[in-house]
Amino acid sequence: MLDIEVAEGLNVHSEATKEQLNQMMIDYGQVIQQLVFTYVKDYAVAEDLTQEIFLKSYKKLHTFKQQSSLKTWIYRIAMNHCKDYLRSWQFRKVLFNTELIDSAAANEKDICQLVIEKTEEEKLATALLELPIKYREAVYLYYYEDLTTKEISQLTNENENTIKTRLNRARRMLKSLLGEEA
Repeated sequence: MLDIEVAEGLNVHSEATKEQLNQMMIDYGQVIQQLVFTYVKDYAVAEDLTQEIFLKSYKKLHTFKQQSSLKTWIYRIAMNHCKDYLRSWQFRKVLFNTELIDSAAANEKDICQLVIEKTEEEKLATALLELPIKYREAVYLYYYEDLTTKEISQLTNENENTIKTRLNRARRMLKSLLGEEA
């Protein structure tokens, strides 16, 4: 998570300002990092992006017009930052290199590792990460962050019925991925 040295690097001079940044990280750090992970599927990258998101949020705090909650505002920054990252050249290069490494490693796995079953939670998490982003985003915000379809609609600038449809489709996709009857 973002540390105080980073805050000092931002030329944060007042104790009140440091405290405000610190409180934002305490209140929203874990949930933002989890949200970011649902986009990038890599813990190390999620940590880096989370730091970038809090730096960006802090630098843009003066533009926050309080037309929504601070949490919604930070979520929106996080979601846009993740989408920008996924479109970036850096991500596409890392993804390609990771796929090469994974395919090479898959050939080296021994039989014992292939026989070990994943727990139900791991299977669900893996299946969730296989969903397209728009479905993964809706499921994460609805089930993990306990946001209503209306709140998700406001957060994503999508129609509430679109969010409901995405949740229904995501449930069907997850059932299919998990081998359950639809």
